[in-house]
Amino acid sequence: MFADRGYDFDTYRRLIRARDITPKIAQRGAPHGSGLGKTRWVVERTFAWLHQFKRLRIRYKIRSDLHLGLLQLACSITCLRRLKTSF
Repeated sequence: MFADRGYDFDTYRRLIRARDITPKIAQRGAPHGSGLGKTRWVVERTFAWLHQFKRLRIRYKIRSDLHLGLLQLACSITCLRRLKTSF
């Protein structure tokens, strides 16, 4: 599991190891360049794309199945838009 410096605590490391997962957490105070966090912008960009849809940004639907349907629709629309601009 990859994480940034904000999770560099022994408590988190122990919890992760208890589930047989190897933690890859950047050390606090270590110089940048460890490689952790280089692809974080991909996740942040994806959330920004999904927040263009008001019904996902402000969750009006209480039922999770309706919210999941709107999320899948938003992902499909986003992929379609990206495909249109790439050709």
